[in-house]
Amino acid sequence: MENINRSIQCSVEECIHHCRNCDYCSLDKIRVGKHEKSPSEEQCTDCRSFTAKYSY
Repeated sequence: MENINRSIQCSVEECIHHCRNCDYCSLDKIRVGKHEKSPSEEQCTDCRSFTAKYSY
């Protein structure tokens, strides 16, 4: 059974930590980072816990 952390909503289906049937993360905690010294928009930050899914 997949761990669903209802405290971390996520819609990035390309991440291995994304819960398949709902928009949540399966990690206990995530790391968030920034692209700019002083971010002013949502796009300036990202999830540093992202791990791409691989197709077999």
